[in-house]
Amino acid sequence: MPGTATHPLSPRRPAGSLPRRCLAAALRSVALASVASAPAVWAQEAAAPTRPVPLFNRWQEDWSPMADPALRTRPGDALKYIALDAGDPASYLSLGLNWRERAEYNDAVAFGVGTRRDSYLIQRVQLHADLHLGQHWQLFAQLEDARDYGKRSTSPVDRNPGDLRLAFVAYTHALEGGTFKARVGRQEFAFDLQRFVSVRDGPNVRQAFDAVWADWETGRWRFLGFVSQPVQYADAHPFDDTSNHRLRFSTLRVERLVFGNQELSAYYALYARDGARYLDGRGSERRHVLDTRYAGAARGLDWDLEAMAQRGSVGAKAIRAWAVGTRAGYTFAALPWRPRPGLQVDAASGDRHRGDGTLGTFNPLFPNGYYVALAGYTGFTNFIHVKPSLTVKPLARLTLMAALGLQWRATTADAVYTQPNVAVPGTAGTGGRWTGAYGQLRVDYGFNANLTGAIEAVHFRIGDALRQAGAHDSNYLGLELKLAW
Repeated sequence: MPGTATHPLSPRRPAGSLPRRCLAAALRSVALASVASAPAVWAQEAAAPTRPVPLFNRWQEDWSPMADPALRTRPGDALKYIALDAGDPASYLSLGLNWRERAEYNDAVAFGVGTRRDSYLIQRVQLHADLHLGQHWQLFAQLEDARDYGKRSTSPVDRNPGDLRLAFVAYTHALEGGTFKARVGRQEFAFDLQRFVSVRDGPNVRQAFDAVWADWETGRWRFLGFVSQPVQYADAHPFDDTSNHRLRFSTLRVERLVFGNQELSAYYALYARDGARYLDGRGSERRHVLDTRYAGAARGLDWDLEAMAQRGSVGAKAIRAWAVGTRAGYTFAALPWRPRPGLQVDAASGDRHRGDGTLGTFNPLFPNGYYVALAGYTGFTNFIHVKPSLTVKPLARLTLMAALGLQWRATTADAVYTQPNVAVPGTAGTGGRWTGAYGQLRVDYGFNANLTGAIEAVHFRIGDALRQAGAHDSNYLGLELKLAW
């Protein structure tokens, strides 16, 4: 669970990380695994170096404090810090492992239109090697084996047996005016609450990008940009994942701390895809994205507000789409269990008029399913979403969350969509705007720094629009164990 964060724009912050301070409220409400802040830099004169812990993104870890033999007390520590230069603790090789097992039961996949009940086990094993050559250079590589057992309908996000997940070279250089960072190779990106650009940790296969990435941090400012080809996953044989010019994603982003430690950010992105298919448009997709976000915390109150506009074209049709996401809460820190009532309000456009020259269907880009619910019943497309919640912490390692979600369509002319943006057959142009309501319960427990567990249950009671399409009320149950070494 989250801890104390460093300055989110400081030179010590890992490139591409998520600011933990402003994510704290979201982590409490959805129990999303935290992306930790920057590691401490080894210094021989430090009085008491602390032992590093595994982070959400393993490439952000710094095991150089393990140069102190007093910290190497556990089995396997000889592989967590392999010294390369006796005179430079920052030159080392570290090996690591991720292992996740999740059992899922879903009695109405995609609301039961087509496939009904599904019960299965998904397994993800990742091995990595993290090579640091002094303070400036890092080479990181991670292999992945992701499998599903007993799943009736398998997609590219469920299976990825024996493949290369990450492999990049990173460079960091602190200058008098700030810090420059760059990465080249297969890597991952995540912005803010991961509404639209995420590492997609919910499914079995996380999203990676073949990219060139650069970052400049100075004072209260941060500027970053990248050009990428998102990785497309296949499971025909080992090492068959690819990326190509048919799907491209590039971004320019600026961040600034305002009013103390509150965060204001904006970015422009170009999403380009060949052969795109929507209910009311097909062809080459060129989607220009403008996103703004304001987030902060003060006196127990936390908030995160984000808005996105999309313009461009799909084939001969002009894109006119938008989305907003808001999440806020208040933590009663002085009360037992630290209760946090929260409210989430989201909306995204749909296509209002079939057959005209405009496509209004919002593209959620690379969303994180955790943001709504792990069950994946709802995508961030053509919907209005209101979700009050209550989060409590009976124990330091235990987090409980209960929520009620209410959903409508933005327009009845467009479909109801499941995660990430898959249209439910037979829902476009029929029924009313009311999609349904769901209850969500989630339990997260940290056994120690290396092992965590979670249970999530969702019951979704559908509305008339889905019922007329032959859909059914839906129930989801997931049980998960994650080991990080």
